[in-house]
Formats: sequence, C-alpha cells, structure tokens
Amino acid sequence: MRIAVPNKGRLHEPSVELLERAGLHVVDGADRKLHAETVDPEVTILFARAADIPEYVSEGAADVGITGFDQVAEAQRDNLVELLDLEFGSCKLVLAAPEDDDIESVSDLDGGTVATEFPNITREFLDEQGVDADITEVSGATELTPHVDIADAIVDITSTGTTLRMNRLEVIADVLESSVRLFAREDARDDEKVQQIETALGSVLSAEGKRYLMMNAPADALDAVKEELPGMGGPTVMDIAGTDDVAVHAVVDDSEVFETINALQSVGASDILVTEIERLVE
Repeated sequence: MRIAVPNKGRLHEPSVELLERAGLHVVDGADRKLHAETVDPEVTILFARAADIPEYVSEGAADVGITGFDQVAEAQRDNLVELLDLEFGSCKLVLAAPEDDDIESVSDLDGGTVATEFPNITREFLDEQGVDADITEVSGATELTPHVDIADAIVDITSTGTTLRMNRLEVIADVLESSVRLFAREDARDDEKVQQIETALGSVLSAEGKRYLMMNAPADALDAVKEELPGMGGPTVMDIAGTDDVAVHAVVDDSEVFETINALQSVGASDILVTEIERLVE
C-alpha cells in the first residue's frame, strides 16, 4: 500500500505530522528521498509534487494520496474518490484583476485573457459563467502577468489576500474553496488497508479540540455529575474499591472544560484530571 505525500512546500510537514500522529511513523524518511517505509511493513510513503499526486494515484503508482482539493480538481481524473477533508491547507482560488482596470465582474472578461496555473478549473468556471475568454497557462509569478500585458486577469490561489494586495490586484470572484484531502483510486476504495488509513487519520481529526476528563465523585452525587457533563454520550463510571465513591471518565470539548470543571466541583466531584486526546475512533 503506497501513500503519495507532498515532497515539499507548505503541505509537506503538516501531511507527515498527521501521518505520525495517526501512528504511521516514517522510517528513514531523510530529505531528498523519494520514498520511505513506515512502521507498518505494508505501507510505504511516496514523496511527489503536490500537483502530480492525483496522477500518481489515478495511474496506480500510489493507492491513496494527500494533496489539495485544487490539485485534484485540476487533474480531472474520473477514478479518484475523496475519503477525508484533512482540515489544513485551507485556501481559495480566486479571479483577480488590477485595481485600476475597468474589470469589475466576470462578464467583463468576455473576449479577454486569463492567466493561471489551473487552466482546467478556470475553463470550467468561465464556461459556467458564460464567458468566452482565452486562457494562458503559466507556471509561476501569475500575479505579474496583468502588469506586463500577458493577461487581463488571473485565477490564482490565495490564503490571506496579502500577495494580491501587494501586486495591486483585487478579487473579482471566488472560483474554488480548497483544503488538503485524503483521496483514493476508486478501485482501491474498499481495500482493507485503505480503510485502516482512513480510520487512523480520521481518529486524529476527531480528537482535535477534545479533552478527556477523569474524576472521583460520591456515588450518591453521580446523577448530578452526569447532568454537568456535556460530553459524547454517557460517561464511563467505575466503582472505586473500598469506598463509596465512583470514578467518572468523559470526553468533552476543550471550549467547555473551564465551565464544566467548576460545575463538577460544585456537585461534589474531586481529583479532576484533564488530559489531551491523541486519537478518537468514533
């Protein structure tokens, strides 16, 4: 089983870190290596350009991949299925034009030229808008093209808009929302190992923003303690040998911990321990 992962750039480290947190520790994954083993002898990681990963998976060089939704959409491979939104690398593809030009809407580009690294997404967007514009594919410095008369507007990735503002460009329209996704080839979707990887990564995402509470409480206060716990389902309750107390364990949202602890103390809970959760399999 091979997982294709970005080999560099802003998506590389978060992708590898997520795999590590999911228990798929990388073995001998030194810089510049094209592949690495993991602690699971059946799982190998392939390092590739983020834009090439959809092709790697589609053509069978890898079974699953981690890359931006924008790259998957641009690749237009019919045999790819999304498994998880990994909830990092959020960005948008936007249509932008020079601030001092007369382009104020998508329709103003009819008969014009748009420069982009994403020609397939751009063509689909313009077709949906009923706009007939030429598309010039570039491989970098997209923001420069309107200022050197290569294009009237651009379609490019933005996270904060800072780069666009620095280049005196303003957003005309949003084209696509993107984040990093886990996806697989359709014929590998039901493979047991693919499902294990999906579950492992999903368990890390499920644990985000959750805390594990452990406490002692008098048995006769148990109902009151349960009332104060906003967690997932009912808490786990265990007798404490030789006492009239019980141990209560529960998962709660991090945002509710402060108020919950105060409320628990008010109904008799004591020895309250709060810990982080690395993984949560629901």
